[in-house]
Amino acid sequence: MAKKQVPLRLSLKLYEEIAAWAEEDFRSVNGQIEFLLTECVRQRKKTGKYVPEQVRNDK
Repeated sequence: MAKKQVPLRLSLKLYEEIAAWAEEDFRSVNGQIEFLLTECVRQRKKTGKYVPEQVRNDK
């Protein structure tokens, strides 16, 4: 599968959070971002929403 490269700007805090999460999941930061975006798209296709209601209500 061909992949498209896109520039992405993140705050240092967000990058550090994603990097720590990626390390826990044994992924690169790029791999973690791709995984998270894929899951969001899958969730949206399934329910029409980007994140489950439970996550929205936990904020």
